[in-house]
Amino acid sequence: MKIAIFGASGATGTLLTERSLAAGYEVAALLRKPAEFVYAERVRVVEGNAFDAEAVRRTVEGADVVLSALGARSLRKEDVLERAVPLIVDAMRKAGVRRIIALGSAGALSDSMKKQPVWRRWFVQKMVYNTFLKWPVASQVAQWKTLSGSGLDWTMVMPPMLLNKPGRGTYRVDGEALPRNGARISREDVADFMMAQIGSVEWVGKGVYIAW
Repeated sequence: MKIAIFGASGATGTLLTERSLAAGYEVAALLRKPAEFVYAERVRVVEGNAFDAEAVRRTVEGADVVLSALGARSLRKEDVLERAVPLIVDAMRKAGVRRIIALGSAGALSDSMKKQPVWRRWFVQKMVYNTFLKWPVASQVAQWKTLSGSGLDWTMVMPPMLLNKPGRGTYRVDGEALPRNGARISREDVADFMMAQIGSVEWVGKGVYIAW
């Protein structure tokens, strides 16, 4: 199995790389600074960034599955997903690669909070998604639109707040909305769930919410 990973040097991307290597997969990783990546000697390094169509093409080439942990690095308007995901989708189409599993956010869809208590729904949508996280959420909305219209075998995994804590190994998933009172989850549990999708068709062509 050959895996192409975007965002490999980030917090979740590093976990995906670690798990892919542990599973015996061959990994290609697009890296801006290969010398700083802990697994650089164990993967096929493509030096560059996700806004470079040629670098994206070389990363995807020969892959069976694409994993993306790309996302905003700050609260500013960065347009990371708006710029990168269309390039990844285009490269996959041209290379004949069908499967992509992408890290998203619970804020990607307007009805994500419909199972939450009214007070929490109002607070998160009005005070968090529409103000504090306005631009990161806009990027996730764009990623959803690109993936859902791609014609690929896509899955977008949509957690709430990500924690750099040990995984519990148990979590709730829901295809309609964020599970009730689901406010947090560890990156480890999200990475494990994303890896499990490599051999599963349950969430192909769908978004899936995940939370403790």
